Amino acid sequence: MKTVPDPAATAALERYRDQRVTAIHRLDLIARGATLSYEDGTPVDMASEKRRLEEMVADRDRRIAALERDLGLT
Repeated sequence: MKTVPDPAATAALERYRDQRVTAIHRLDLIARGATLSYEDGTPVDMASEKRRLEEMVADRDRRIAALERDLGLT
C-alpha cells in the first residue's frame, strides 16, 4: 500500500526550495557587483546581506534535507 505524502510537508518543501533558489540568485547578483538601497536611498551593507543570504541557504538546505527524509524522498 502506497502512502500519500503530507500535503503541508510537500508544500513546505517546495516553498523552501523556491526560497533557496531565490537566495542563490541574489548571492549571484551580489557576486556580480549588484548593490541595494532602502526606500530612503540609504545603501544596504552588501557584506551583511551576503552573510544573511548564505545563512538562509544553509538553513534551507537543512530544512529541505529533513523534509525529504520525512517524506521518504532520500
